[in-house]
Amino acid sequence: MIAHQNRRPLTLPSPDRRRYVRALAKRCRKYQAKFELEALSLYKLFPLLVGMMVSGAANATEADSPIPDLSGLWGRSSIPYERPSSGPGPLERLRLPSGARARNSQVGDYTSPILTPQTAQAVKRFGELAQGAGASDAETECWPESPPYMFRIQETQIIQQRDRILIIYSYSNQIRRIRLNQSHPEHVTPSWSGDSVGHFEGDTLVVDTVGIKFGPYSMLDRYGTPYSDALHLVERFRMIDHAEAEAAMQKNEKEYGRVQVGYAVDPNYKGPGLQLQFTVEDPNTFTMPWSATVTYRRNIGPWPERVCAENVHNFGVAEDPKLPTADKPDF
Repeated sequence: MIAHQNRRPLTLPSPDRRRYVRALAKRCRKYQAKFELEALSLYKLFPLLVGMMVSGAANATEADSPIPDLSGLWGRSSIPYERPSSGPGPLERLRLPSGARARNSQVGDYTSPILTPQTAQAVKRFGELAQGAGASDAETECWPESPPYMFRIQETQIIQQRDRILIIYSYSNQIRRIRLNQSHPEHVTPSWSGDSVGHFEGDTLVVDTVGIKFGPYSMLDRYGTPYSDALHLVERFRMIDHAEAEAAMQKNEKEYGRVQVGYAVDPNYKGPGLQLQFTVEDPNTFTMPWSATVTYRRNIGPWPERVCAENVHNFGVAEDPKLPTADKPDF
């Protein structure tokens, strides 16, 4: 007998009642087995589901984290790159017999293990010219400067927009354009600044550059180190605290000296600095990838006009040439 709410009891004959009970029990066992199977499946999927939830939360946190604003005027106080804390670093100046590195010298260490034999010969030849009549580079010949060579420039301005970043360098107002969250085209047309695409990884702007054009005066540093069409440059920009930026600058000044003319750092600013860590890879020129760092602090401004043209100023890199003068005009 089966009771139903608000209904009279239903009475079945004995044989029919037994068949009904057996059918009901069979159906219950069927649903029990199905429930147990589904529960087992959920149990096995539980770690995966938890992992997906954690990953999704992490991605959401990263996506929702504020992107730092790198905009503004930035300056640095010395020309050579800073060495990394570990691993292969950039080419440095050839050491003097005393063991120290000469300041304001364009003679590179052609014995460096990062150079291929052909590149070492090019650096050695450039140093010989620099010690004699003088060596020509992109700056002296008014040619476009390419990254990372242009990182030597003291004043830099960053303009950060939603879909791109512009970097302006004070010397001849050279401009780099970095497209955000895009890919390199399948076929890159070489240009002096190369094709640069970037994205943010947390608080760091990562920029990937290929297709950097090269010419007779193209080089990676002031030591005449050449590069090829295989050059691949990866840059990582991030804000650092004031003390870290100041310490990095002082260390580089102690090693290489401070550029006195056009000194571009605001000594009264106590806010964060900007650090650029970059890695160079070119198997046609180097035996291994190498990295270096450039540290900026806020620029005083305004920028002096520095146009590449015939002039008598070396802007602190060397003494200005002594031109002949007359006591009286000849006209």
